[in-house]
Amino acid sequence: MKRLILMLCLLAAPVFAVQPDEILDDPVLEQRARELSRGLRCLVCRNESIDESHAELARDLRLLLRERLVAGDSDEQAIAFIVARYGEYVLLKPTSSGANLLLWIAGPGMLVIALGIGLIYVRRRGRPAGPDELSGDEQARLDEILKP
Repeated sequence: MKRLILMLCLLAAPVFAVQPDEILDDPVLEQRARELSRGLRCLVCRNESIDESHAELARDLRLLLRERLVAGDSDEQAIAFIVARYGEYVLLKPTSSGANLLLWIAGPGMLVIALGIGLIYVRRRGRPAGPDELSGDEQARLDEILKP
């Protein structure tokens, strides 16, 4: 029973990898840093935010983000700085513009193309193939062969 309660407590509490020496003195800046770091991907752990990751690179990104906020950058400027340095891959929710627009459209576009090809195939397959018209010479030869 004690183990069950302990496991439930561990699962209920959010697990953050932010170390005490990373936390900013200003609670408003720290809250901004936490919100922004939830939207940045750890480049080592893949689909884990830098706020949750224990990797050294995630720690470096958290510190870099906090440095930018302390320097007076807005949220957009801090994110733009990190994206300029590490690329759009660092965003957990990539933008839907530019080259990414092609990627956003490609999946549904391929589905529509596949459904169209499948529909054409099913329609042609269900249609009976009609006999080709025979020329007069061919018809005469066929009649001659089929005479009893």
